[in-house]
Amino acid sequence: MSNKFEQTRQYYWFAVPGVLTFATLVGGSFAYNIYLSFNEWQGIGKPEWIGLANYERLIQDRVFWISFLHAFEFILAMSIIPTALGLIIAALIYDFIAKHFGNAVSTFLRISLYVPQIIALPVVGILWAWMLSPNVGVINTILRNIGLDKFALNWLGQSSTAMFALSIMMIWIQIGYTIVILISGMSRLDPYLDEAAQLDGATWFERFRIVTIPQLYPEISVVLLTTTVAALKVFGPVYVMTNGGPGDATQVPAYFSYFHFFSTLKVGYGASVATVLAMILTVLAIGLLKFQRKMGVLR
Repeated sequence: MSNKFEQTRQYYWFAVPGVLTFATLVGGSFAYNIYLSFNEWQGIGKPEWIGLANYERLIQDRVFWISFLHAFEFILAMSIIPTALGLIIAALIYDFIAKHFGNAVSTFLRISLYVPQIIALPVVGILWAWMLSPNVGVINTILRNIGLDKFALNWLGQSSTAMFALSIMMIWIQIGYTIVILISGMSRLDPYLDEAAQLDGATWFERFRIVTIPQLYPEISVVLLTTTVAALKVFGPVYVMTNGGPGDATQVPAYFSYFHFFSTLKVGYGASVATVLAMILTVLAIGLLKFQRKMGVLR
């Protein structure tokens, strides 16, 4: 071990600039955010130290807890559903479309499904806000043209449908990411296991469930971890499409923090929201990583 360390020690110096930059920009900003969370400040003048008052207020804030409930609802739309659908679609592309129609068609499908990931979220939000417009939106126009006028709703303007509309958009955005990751995982699988199961009379779905999915646990874990973290800190679509409304129907922690930073000018209170969110994300990420190591997914 010591010899190996001696051989590789010189390469650690190449990491120093990146570590220092990260510590300065990210670590320094986070430390300052924590400091502000113990102060009352409107963005100008000198911060006034108030101790834990912001956190005491946060615990009693109904909207804060509603925002976290909505964030966990987004986990369903950004993590669980895209992963489940992505598994099925990736298997269909890899096992059927690539074999029967060629790699060119499967590659085109993968690229097409991944496109929403590379479009800026504000642009996606504007596009979907137009599509969901109650009067000129393409979705309501189609519904009216096929005689389903009663389903032509004010999707983003009603508390009962706003979260559903945002969730559908997030599924559309995330599913391409899961498909690309899972197909790359399928390309490394041992084909002899699948062939052996096929010789034993297993159907495609049985092979998919018993042979393919267990071998994809590392990729599935990565997808679930990254998309869950993204769901808890989602901001762009809410900011562009609903501003947390109507009422508090689509309020999420990141937008709640932003609102207090720049709208109410309660910078200290917004910083306390951001601090709590960062702590929850850190604990969640560490917990998921430990669970994956326990299950043998990571080493």
